[in-house]
Amino acid sequence: MSNPIFGNYHGYYTKRPSSRDPRLALLPTAFFVDKSVLDVGCNEGWVTCEIAHAWGARRVVGVDIDDTLVRAAWKRRRTLWSLQSPPLPDEPPTKRIRLDPEAHERDYFPLSCEQSHGPLPMPVPAAPHRDSFPHNVAFRTTDWVTEDTAGDEPAYDVVIAFSITKWIHLHHGDEGITSFFRRVHRVLKPGGAFIVEPQAWETYGKARRMDPKLRENAKHLRLRPQDFPALLEKLGFGPPQHLGTTGEGGFHRPVDLYVKK
Repeated sequence: MSNPIFGNYHGYYTKRPSSRDPRLALLPTAFFVDKSVLDVGCNEGWVTCEIAHAWGARRVVGVDIDDTLVRAAWKRRRTLWSLQSPPLPDEPPTKRIRLDPEAHERDYFPLSCEQSHGPLPMPVPAAPHRDSFPHNVAFRTTDWVTEDTAGDEPAYDVVIAFSITKWIHLHHGDEGITSFFRRVHRVLKPGGAFIVEPQAWETYGKARRMDPKLRENAKHLRLRPQDFPALLEKLGFGPPQHLGTTGEGGFHRPVDLYVKK
């Protein structure tokens, strides 16, 4: 997929460089602890891996339509594992010290070593530590918006949709974005959280010029991003909790949280 008409930008995190994603920083520190998380449109897996590695999540699944990005996400998982320091003397080998991006003195296995010698081998998951990084994160190539939903069941405590609503809306129309929100509601457990970073209507113009299909689809859109809160409430979510706005330039966007009733 050379033309990123699904928002599947390669090298996306070179445009939003950060060891810790500022969108996650808007959430309470214990938000993901022991939670099961789905990251839709995970790109190269940086957010997915951060949640699994540094936020205490029990299980994190990242899905993306682009297989090249998914393969990069698996590589990110291994790189992040390699960057950690060795375990403390009384810790099991799968409980390595989490990497502090500000603590450069703990640069146990710098990126230069990975480039020269390859990443460190992944540990064999021991039964008591299957919920620990790196075994608590996985990736899958799929068009989550359109794949068969017959097997959907409430399985997740949190669903994340960062920077993807515009692309779903342009490809699948008002009905498609509504179906996406409905499916998110369906896979969340009662009281589960939907975290979404909606893209402003003004940004649709540039995106629709990328492909004739998107240009044609855009002519028929009646919903606007400002209509999403009312739509989500109609589908069974509570009112939006506006967590804040982060990012710079074209990435300066709000992050909202909705709770499944």
